[in-house]
Amino acid sequence: MSLPDTLKETIRHLPDAPGVYQYLDEKGRLLYVGKAKSLKNRVKSYFSFTPHLAPGPRLGARIARMIGQTHGLEYIVVASESDALILENSLIKQLSPKYNILLRDDKTYPYIYIDLSQDFPRFEITRKVVRGRQIRYFGPFASGGRELLNALYEIFPLVQKKSCAKGKKACLFFQIGKCLAPCEGRVTPQDYRKLIDEAIAMINHKRRITKALNEKMMHHAENEQYEEAAKLRDQIQSIEASSIQSGVDLAKDAFFDVVAIAQKSGRACAVRLFIREGRVISSSHNFLRFSEGFDLDEAYERAFLAFYGPDAPVTASTVYIAHHFSDEEPVRSWLEETLGRKVQLIVPQRGEKRQIVDLALKNAEEILGMQKRKEASEEAIAALLELGRTPTRFEVFDNSHLMGEATVGAMVVYERGEWQRGDFRHYNLTARDEYGQMREMLTRRVEAFEKNPPPDLWVIDGGETLRRLAVDILASVGVTLPVVAIAKEKLDSKAHRAKGAARDLLHCEGELFRLETSDKRLQFFQRLRDEAHRFAITFHRKQKQKKDTQIALLKKKGVGEATLRRLLDVLGSFEAIEAASETELETIVGPAMARKLKAEQPDRS
Repeated sequence: MSLPDTLKETIRHLPDAPGVYQYLDEKGRLLYVGKAKSLKNRVKSYFSFTPHLAPGPRLGARIARMIGQTHGLEYIVVASESDALILENSLIKQLSPKYNILLRDDKTYPYIYIDLSQDFPRFEITRKVVRGRQIRYFGPFASGGRELLNALYEIFPLVQKKSCAKGKKACLFFQIGKCLAPCEGRVTPQDYRKLIDEAIAMINHKRRITKALNEKMMHHAENEQYEEAAKLRDQIQSIEASSIQSGVDLAKDAFFDVVAIAQKSGRACAVRLFIREGRVISSSHNFLRFSEGFDLDEAYERAFLAFYGPDAPVTASTVYIAHHFSDEEPVRSWLEETLGRKVQLIVPQRGEKRQIVDLALKNAEEILGMQKRKEASEEAIAALLELGRTPTRFEVFDNSHLMGEATVGAMVVYERGEWQRGDFRHYNLTARDEYGQMREMLTRRVEAFEKNPPPDLWVIDGGETLRRLAVDILASVGVTLPVVAIAKEKLDSKAHRAKGAARDLLHCEGELFRLETSDKRLQFFQRLRDEAHRFAITFHRKQKQKKDTQIALLKKKGVGEATLRRLLDVLGSFEAIEAASETELETIVGPAMARKLKAEQPDRS
C-alpha cells in the first residue's frame, strides 16, 4: 500500500519541535489528532519510506488502518510538550476525530467549602478554587453533595442564607429553630465556631449524618408532618446511595485518588475513587468512546486530562493507577505544572493500595456489563445506518412557534439509555422560517463544541433539506458525524403531524427508511423526537406567556399593534424596548409615545 508523494514531502520537512499533528483522509476529513515532543521523530515513526511511503511494519492493527487511510497531514508547532498535551486534548474534544479515544462527561465535581476567616461562616458548594487563606474543602462528591450540604443545615442551626449574615434582624429561620440569629448578636463567634467544628466532624462520617436525619424524620412522622418526613427520607436515600464501602482498612490520614480503566467487548469505562482521611468518600465513572480498536495508553491520557485541571479546589498529590501507560511522564509533568506541586502516579503491586485499585477495576467491569444490556437500541441503530461505530450519545433538535411568535429551539440529549437533562438546552431564535431557525440553532451549537464536544449522532425533526443543512454546518467546522432527520411522509403536497395515516420516515445519508410502526428502531427515533418536541413546546409556552404579559403591559400604556411591530422591528425584543432611552424611542415612535413608554409602570392589579 503506497501513500501520496505530497504526504511524503510534508513528513520530510517536519520541524524537530513539540507540536500537534492531524491526519486527514482523501476527502480532507479528520482521522486522528496526536501530540509529539518532536513532530519530526514522532510522525516518521508511523511510516515506512522505502521503496514507497507506506504504514510502518510495527504498527498495531488500529493505527495501521488509520495510516492506510491517511492522505494529508497538518501540524501546529507549540512551545513545549505540556502545551502540545493541552492543545491535543482541546482539538480532540472539539473535533471528535474517528480514531481518537474521547472521554465523555469530563465535568468537574462539586466540593463543599467553608471560609473559616469569617465570624459566622457558611458551608457552600463550589466546582472551582475559592480564594482565601482559611478556606477548607470537603469532597469532591460525584453524587449526593447537595443533599449532604442541605443535611448540615437541617441538623445544625447555622446561618442559612448569605443574605442572613448581612441582615440586622432575626428572620423566620430563627423563629423555627434553624438559626441562632447572629445578626442580632444572640450567639458569639466562639459559640458559633463550636457548631461549625461539630458539623466539620460529621461531614466525612455519613452514617452520623443519616442517623441524625433519621431521628428528625421520625419526629416529623410522629407529629403527622408527612411532607417534611418524606423530604428527609429522600435526602437520606441520596446520601446513602453516594456512600461506598471498600472493605479495605486504610490509614486514617490516607489521602489519594484511584484511576482504573477496564475494556470489554468494544466498550471502555474509567472509574475514579476519591479517598479522603482513610475513607472512600465518593466515586465517579466515565465511558470512553472509540472506534477501530482500543488503546489503553491513550485512554489513560484522556482520562487524566479530563479528571484533573487548575480549577479543581483540591487534588490529591498521589494517584494510584491500575496500569502503566506510555505517556505517564508527560502527564505527570503536566499535572505538576498545573497544580504547582509534586505529583506521583503509582501502580501498586500488593497490599491495601492494590486492593483498592482492584476494587476500582471490578467496579469498571461491572458498569460495562450493565451498560452492555442497555445498549441494544444503539447497536440496532448502528446496524440500520451502517455506522462505523455504535452511537452512544444523541443530540436531538426541534423548534417551536405559533404564527411566528415566541420562536424557540430545543436540544435534548440521550446517552446510554438515559436522558441527560442537565445537558438539555433552550434557544431563543430570531429567524422567520423553519430553515433559518434550524440553521441558527445548529450554528450556535457547533460554536460551543470546544466547551461541549460533539455527540455521536444528531437527530433533526425535519426532512432531507434540514438534514443536509445540518451536515453542511458540521462540515464548516471540520466535524463529521452522522445526521438523521425524522419527518412525516408526504401524502399529498404537504405533510402535517395531524395526518394520522402518514408514517414517520427516517432520512440518512443517501438512504430513506420506511420502517413499520412496530419497528423498535423507528420507535427509538420517535421517542427522541417526541422528547425534543415536548421540551421545545414547554419552553415556547413559557416564552409566549411572558410575551403576552409584556404586550398587555405595553397596551396599558396606549401602545397599539402597529406601534408595537415598529418597536420590535427596530429594537428586536421587549427587553430592548424597556432598556431604550426616551431619546432613542422618540426616533421610532415620536416624543408623545416615548414619554408614555418611559412613564412609571401601571399598577398590575
